[in-house]
Amino acid sequence: MAEAADFQGMNPSPARRWLRRTASLIVGAPLIAGLLAGPSASSAQAEEATKAPTGSRTVDVSLDTLAPSAPVEGDTLTVSGTLTNRGRKAVSDAEVDLRVGPRLSGRGQVDEAAKRTGYQPGSDPARLGDPYTVKVPKLAPGVSQDFTLAVPVDKLDLGAEGVYQLGVSLTGHTSDYAYDQVLGIKRTFLPWQPEDTKSKTKLTYLWPLIASAHVTAETGSDEQQTPVFANDDLALELAPGGRLEQMVSLGRQLPVTWVIDPDLLASVDAMTKNYRVKVGDTTVAGKNQAIAKKWLSDLQAAVKDRKVVALPFADPDLASIAHRGKNVPGALGHLQTATEVAATTVETVLHVKPSTDFAWPVDGAVDPSVVDVATSAGAHKVIARSDSLKDTGGLPYTPTSARPIGGGTTAVVSDYRLSTAFTGDMSKAGASTLAVQKFLAQTLTLTEQAPDNERSIVVAPQRTPTAAQAQSMARALRALSTEHWTQPIDLTEAAEQKPDSGATTKVPGASRYPKRLRSQELPTQAFQDIRTTQDSLDSFQVILTQPDRVVTPFGNAINRAVSTSWRGKALEAQQYRDSVRTYLQGLSNEVQLITKSDVTLSGRSATIPVTVQNKLVQGVDHLVLRLTSGNATRLTLNDGKAVAEQPVEIAGGHSQSVKFDASANANGQAQIKARLFTADGVPYGEEMTFTVKASEVTPTVLLVIAGGLLLLVLAGIRMYTHRKRTAAGGPAEGNGGEPEQPSDPTPDTGPESGDPSVPGEKVDR
Repeated sequence: MAEAADFQGMNPSPARRWLRRTASLIVGAPLIAGLLAGPSASSAQAEEATKAPTGSRTVDVSLDTLAPSAPVEGDTLTVSGTLTNRGRKAVSDAEVDLRVGPRLSGRGQVDEAAKRTGYQPGSDPARLGDPYTVKVPKLAPGVSQDFTLAVPVDKLDLGAEGVYQLGVSLTGHTSDYAYDQVLGIKRTFLPWQPEDTKSKTKLTYLWPLIASAHVTAETGSDEQQTPVFANDDLALELAPGGRLEQMVSLGRQLPVTWVIDPDLLASVDAMTKNYRVKVGDTTVAGKNQAIAKKWLSDLQAAVKDRKVVALPFADPDLASIAHRGKNVPGALGHLQTATEVAATTVETVLHVKPSTDFAWPVDGAVDPSVVDVATSAGAHKVIARSDSLKDTGGLPYTPTSARPIGGGTTAVVSDYRLSTAFTGDMSKAGASTLAVQKFLAQTLTLTEQAPDNERSIVVAPQRTPTAAQAQSMARALRALSTEHWTQPIDLTEAAEQKPDSGATTKVPGASRYPKRLRSQELPTQAFQDIRTTQDSLDSFQVILTQPDRVVTPFGNAINRAVSTSWRGKALEAQQYRDSVRTYLQGLSNEVQLITKSDVTLSGRSATIPVTVQNKLVQGVDHLVLRLTSGNATRLTLNDGKAVAEQPVEIAGGHSQSVKFDASANANGQAQIKARLFTADGVPYGEEMTFTVKASEVTPTVLLVIAGGLLLLVLAGIRMYTHRKRTAAGGPAEGNGGEPEQPSDPTPDTGPESGDPSVPGEKVDR
């Protein structure tokens, strides 16, 4: 059988070997027939995949705790874990044992040992044996059982200082085999350094406080400009047990360098006051002020008198800018602005002065263009990683992190193995324990590489560790607190260390940039979208009386649009950019021309009013309304010109009627174009067109009017003569000689009618 190596040297009898061969032929015949049949091959593969584990993989051994992680003389090593029978037969008369050794020399041997699975006779050491075992009388299929082993360190037969392989195995048998064999094994590492090493490795551990974008460009119309969040998910990370809460509560007790995205601070600070949360097409009041205040207070206490590095605002994706956005106008300008805002934000919220001299590309991957962009905003130090800036000089040890790479720039090269030690799923105790022990083993073997050469090593973990990953990182750093082979320093100190003369300082070419990372970058279209939004913002702000109310939230939103947090979220990134652009366009449209109907001139000249409406809360000025006659021969504006302009200044929530003089030179229609412009001549909003109809007054019409006036005059004279005769006592004309009876005078006008007026009727209003 394939697991014969697991039988620890016991050979089956010839009869048993013959039976096994026969059984193999019988079992194999249907399989061969299935392969020849073709389509049924997949079912055979599925059956193979569902086979129960056998041999040393029958029982899964999980190492949940190992304490102390780095024991010294006089300690008792306690190992606890879980056994799970993955096979189809019960395990009986089994024992859990420790297997210590061999001592591992070098980081490469640690890597190789970590890859090993299954029991390997001759490679795995013998069992420690009684009395340090745990009896397992029976373990049924699918059943789990906890175990704990406690062994005094002096019973482990540890020799020279260094890293030892530590195995926990289950030895027993099943109904298939009457003899004992190793049915499960799990290996880890045991650092043995009871005294200080001759020289210690200076260790810098970055502790990142970075989150995805949560705040939109939208703000309330109140004086405080209440911010609007896309959702309230940030509160979950800040709450007790949340990712960011764990980062702060754990980090405040550790010797780490805080690396902070100022956008996170600004967002949490906004949550401590009134804030709104989008729910569909509306917003509701946010309710997590207490959580935000507690987290911010804890962070302020944690970073007091500690080293803080501030990334540019919203943690911009340097590689995306370098590879996709650098040639789009304005992209580098946004990075400069994000860097300038960073220091102010951190000082305002945390009351500490941060360092803004560090740039951190994604996964520390660099090429010449990434370095150029990273340093374009003033940073002189780039946090790279050793799998990008690889050492090719053949050094027999891991060199110091600081490397001069030209142009006054220092690359601070983080160690790849240590930086990725906790990137997996750390939610299971077994995975966390193995990761911690491997991390400790790597740091000790690194120190042993060149015991007379004290070096400085930087660890730059993933940007957004989960709560479980943060807890594992903290366990590892606490285990190093005895400082037997490492001593902590901050990132600024690490960047100032004397570099190794043999370490690589050449930045790799663009062709060596990882394809996996390049495929996650923001597309060029993203930067073009951002450029369009910025142009619109530039045009909009010049007409505002309080431009900061718009420039600040939209400037921050534009910075968030190029955040590193969008990697792997192309659709979400596009939706965010679209929402910013759409909201800005909506605000811009609040200042507009009111649609005007056609106008008729009943003479040679008249005044044409055009209304401009401002629905914004704040006033607008520095606007010009321009009217252009489409036929200057027929209709001119303001002193015989084809084009006329009037300044526009409107308070918030008001409208203004802007009046233009128009002169008709001939009958007919003329198209008038109306459009707003900024004071520097940039078109604003949409153009509006209306028609002016000119009707010239002819001599015939004048003659008719004159005749009518003459008749009115004659009628007036006749009435005057009649009244004069009546007053003299003579007979009134036309009354048959009878005297007129005295009465009240007839009123000049009748009562005001409420009925609609007819054409030509004068209506008092």
